Amino acid sequence: MNATILIIYTGGTIGMIQDPKTLSLKPFNLAHLLETIPELERFNFNIHSSSFDEPIDSSNATPELWSHLVSIIHDNYEKYDGFVILHGTDTMAYTASALSFALEGLSKPVVITGSQLPIGMLRTDGKENLISSIEIAATLPQIFAENRGEVCIYFDGFLFRGNRTIKSSTQHFEAFESPNFPALAEVGVDVKFDLDHFLQKRDEPFNAKKEFADAVGVLYLFPGITMDTVKATFSNPKNQVYIMCTFGSGNGPTDDEFLEFLEFQINRGKVILNITQCDRGAVDQGKYESSGAYKKIGIIGGLDMTFEAAITKAMFLLGQGFSSEELKYKLTEPICGELST
Repeated sequence: MNATILIIYTGGTIGMIQDPKTLSLKPFNLAHLLETIPELERFNFNIHSSSFDEPIDSSNATPELWSHLVSIIHDNYEKYDGFVILHGTDTMAYTASALSFALEGLSKPVVITGSQLPIGMLRTDGKENLISSIEIAATLPQIFAENRGEVCIYFDGFLFRGNRTIKSSTQHFEAFESPNFPALAEVGVDVKFDLDHFLQKRDEPFNAKKEFADAVGVLYLFPGITMDTVKATFSNPKNQVYIMCTFGSGNGPTDDEFLEFLEFQINRGKVILNITQCDRGAVDQGKYESSGAYKKIGIIGGLDMTFEAAITKAMFLLGQGFSSEELKYKLTEPICGELST
């Protein structure tokens, strides 16, 4: 039986054209985009498409966009074997991470892709990215004997776990990396899947959750950061979780005023998650004296989660209504392969 694939177009560079007057890029419709790839007709798959009413630049992505995508996949889940999402590159890793948490019990592939150059340009990378994404989404259900699915990013010859991926270049076609987790597939003459690194079969039934809460703040440490800056970061009473981006394996200032202020916030019910500013490696609270001091006052370590995964995981868990104590546990336990234990 031929695989059935749904392409979901949100916008992004892949579907943009250049305004002849201003020379700026602006979105155009999915039908026009698909017309530029007649090769799709050679696939032995049933390919259907869905498009946002108004395609967006991914820099304008919000949790509402993630919820909309969750709804589309939920509403079409039984009709299709796999899904391909066309998305702008700037916030693609955030969307991939958010969907990985929201699509609980996912047993079908969701492949997110885009391009660095619009698909109408002569040297575009968009055609190969889209064609390979469709082939991967159609092939994976046939490879696995049991239902195994996850949200992935495909870009320039590599398939990555979505919640392990970061955008690392604005100039190169190889725009994404997965610093702390192997690629799930490499595409050359053949498509070589690393099946051992895909998520195992998930026992829970498919359950799409659309709720995200934006009560998350970020404390990005730098040498010379002042207490006025730190206090301003925590000035929004709505925020419940703070992502603290630290140096190296989770280190930062340890002066008394700084530690006492953070401990005061934790005692007020705020949750502080320690994430390293480094692309590679992990937070190891206690390896050095400074991170040991953070652990002592109740800051929790985010191990090797990407910043994108940490932010979206916090928003997702807050959307499910968990208490501060529950959040401290759930933020450091893997949901769908986003961190190494």
